[in-house]
Amino acid sequence: MIPETVSHFIDGRDVRSALGKTFGVADPATGKEYVQVAVGVAGDVNQAVLAAQTAMETGPWPGMAAPDRARVLRGIADAIDARADDIAAAEALGAGLPVTQARDESERGRDVFLLAADLITAPAGASPAPGQPGDAGRARPAGIAGLITPWSTPFLAQARAVAPALAAGCSVVLKPDERAPLPAALLAEITTAAGLPDGVLNIVHGSLHPKAAGAQARDALIAHPGVARLWFAGEAATGKQVMLEAVGHGKRLKAELPGHAPCLIFADADLDEAIDGALFGAFALNGQRRTATSAILVERPAYDTVVGRLAERADRIRVGSPADPATEIGPLPHAEAYDKLRSCVRLGIREGARLAAGGRRPAPLPEGNYLAATVLADVTPSMEVFTEPVCGPVVRVTPFETDEEAVSLANAIADQAAAYVWSRDLGRAHRLALAIESPSVWVNSHNPRDRRTTAAHLDIDFYRQCRTVLIAADDGTPVPRFGA
Repeated sequence: MIPETVSHFIDGRDVRSALGKTFGVADPATGKEYVQVAVGVAGDVNQAVLAAQTAMETGPWPGMAAPDRARVLRGIADAIDARADDIAAAEALGAGLPVTQARDESERGRDVFLLAADLITAPAGASPAPGQPGDAGRARPAGIAGLITPWSTPFLAQARAVAPALAAGCSVVLKPDERAPLPAALLAEITTAAGLPDGVLNIVHGSLHPKAAGAQARDALIAHPGVARLWFAGEAATGKQVMLEAVGHGKRLKAELPGHAPCLIFADADLDEAIDGALFGAFALNGQRRTATSAILVERPAYDTVVGRLAERADRIRVGSPADPATEIGPLPHAEAYDKLRSCVRLGIREGARLAAGGRRPAPLPEGNYLAATVLADVTPSMEVFTEPVCGPVVRVTPFETDEEAVSLANAIADQAAAYVWSRDLGRAHRLALAIESPSVWVNSHNPRDRRTTAAHLDIDFYRQCRTVLIAADDGTPVPRFGA
């Protein structure tokens, strides 16, 4: 059931805005407001930080043994399972994600908490025997973590931000994106039901009008002297501003900015599997994944075939209400994202790209932020659209002639989150995978759920202050006698 109003969540209870004001959030499928949200201001952030500080100083969470903390994290995972349908509905309503795909994101959020619990209870290396030389390591929570999360896959993004901070023993002030308030409200209910102590998780919303007087929750969180660690995921321009502000306030920041994921398809690849993988990567979750295959590079002998099949399949992708189980692409979460993506398509066409599919609103959907699955072909590296950030159902296709050109084109795409190589020649595929400047490369795979890549994002040590002490035994060397 959708609440009429979403409040801040501070010290285990719902709290109204210090301004006493709310703002409306619109359904991306209809453009009509469906909920009012408390406006977040500096006073709300300060109240949340004070609650988090109290939880750090007098609450049980920071000093709780790792197995006990892990038990709560696993309880959160169980509670996510129990509320999976509610989470999926909130993601569909707030972010426009098709409900069947949103349900999978709920499961991934559960897995994040389970993995965080496993990481803090994994057996440590053998310790030296008492009285023997060795290293003794001690880690304690760094303090309060300020977490700023995006509108894309909001519940999973919040899980990935919150779980490692909680695992480290920190208390948290979370500022979710203003356009997707319901997943954060559900997270508050879920963590409370799982037994997380009051004040450990606090949530302060922002405002759709951030320039309004006092409505600067994000900036207040970054500047607050009580916040020890900052985590940000969101749009590149905002991220760069957050980085500058964090440096100015002497804060340690971990940021995840929008990325690109080039997909290389060679003529010898299994084209059926490669096209399936490329389409899934480009259009699943409305094309909003950091690892979305928004740039497809195709070896020239297979280029026309691949473009034709991509366009044909894209035209058949079902665009519609996120609540419909048959929907494959839902609406973009807000009108600004829709307008930006339409502008990107128009830019590509002006620069000489060929519109092979989509590029417009589907005819049966007169309202809402809907864009058909779009394929821009004949994109060249000289075009601005080649490297333009895309967060939506738009894919750009570029031909290449040689292995060297394929790697060069892939590496011309900055801020890579992943890359994909499709070829039956595994020797070549693995050689090129090492040459592509990407943190992870998938060979003949569409990027299925992988525990190792998930663990790589859960940097629990970022939220810790580690102190290593060298313990050395007396080896019998005589002490020099000064002043004898």
